[in-house]
Order: sequence, then structure tokens, then C-alpha cells
Amino acid sequence: MATTTKKTPAMAKTKAPEQTTNVQESALNELFLDELKDIYWAEKHLAKALPKMAKAATSDELRTAIEQHKAETNNHINRLEEVFSSIDEKAVAVKCEAMAGLLKEGDEIVEETEKGSITRDAGIISAAQKIEHYEIASYGTLRTLAGVLGYNDAVELLEATLQEEKNCDSLLTQIAESGVNQSASTEKE
Repeated sequence: MATTTKKTPAMAKTKAPEQTTNVQESALNELFLDELKDIYWAEKHLAKALPKMAKAATSDELRTAIEQHKAETNNHINRLEEVFSSIDEKAVAVKCEAMAGLLKEGDEIVEETEKGSITRDAGIISAAQKIEHYEIASYGTLRTLAGVLGYNDAVELLEATLQEEKNCDSLLTQIAESGVNQSASTEKE
């Protein structure tokens, strides 16, 4: 007696994606554009949030670092607009849920820590480094995708921003390790 095997969805043959010779029509290009719109929104909203973070900082060193990064962030926005222009696309921002969540978490840290405390600075550094790590991952990915897609001008622009984000992360680590974390460890609740 013969048995029949019922095909499950996993066994069904799936059609391979169509191929194109035009990079601008590729699915990878669409992903690149989506990610570019995402980080553009993220940078614009970070630029609005940084002055509030700077104002909440206790130490002058942290406040100055955040204020300097605000100026860099404005340059990042301009650079992203150059990236859009270099690939003949209009600069459009699409809400970045990741950055929205990171900014909200930063606000909560400020609200939950005592004004004027070094513990607040430690919390601000933590929130800022989470943001920097998100940006580093985003710019690294965008730079790589731009290279694959042949957007050489975009690669250079994205690489410049990536290096600035890495430098900011290193500076935040230096501030934390040069005294903020140690001072915060002795503060009472």
C-alpha cells in the first residue's frame, strides 16, 4: 500500500527573489534607504535631546562632552543629507523606534536620579553610551552597504561619522573611568 506525503509549508519550494542588474532597484538598496531614513530621524531627535542631557549633568566635564557632541550631531545630520544627495534621494526621516526607546530610557534615568549627584552622571553616561553603540552599529552597517552598492561618496561620509561616534564613546568611557563611577559608588541613596 502506497502512502502519500502531505507537503508542509517548509517542504514547499519557494521562489527565489528576482534578480536585477540595476543597484537602485535592488532589495539591498531598499534596505539601505530604510536604514538611512531611520538614522536620519535618530540623529535629528538626538540633537533635540542632548541639550537636556547636558543640563542634567552634574560634572562640567560630562556637560562639555555632551555639548561638543551636540555640535557633532548637527554635522552628522548635514552629512546624512549629503549622503542622500550623493545617491539622488530626498532626505527623509522615518521614526526610529530604537532611538525613541533609548531617548526615553535616558529621560527616565535623569528623572530617577538625584539632581546634582554623580550617580546621575553615571546614569547619563550609561544612556549616552547605549545611544553611541546603536549609532556605531548603524553607521558601520550603512557604510558597508554603501560600499557593496557602489556609493563611494556615501562610504566616505558614513565612515567619517562612524569614527566620530567611536571617539565619543571612548570619551564617555574615559569620563566614567576617570572618576565618575568611583565617586558615584560612595553616594548614598
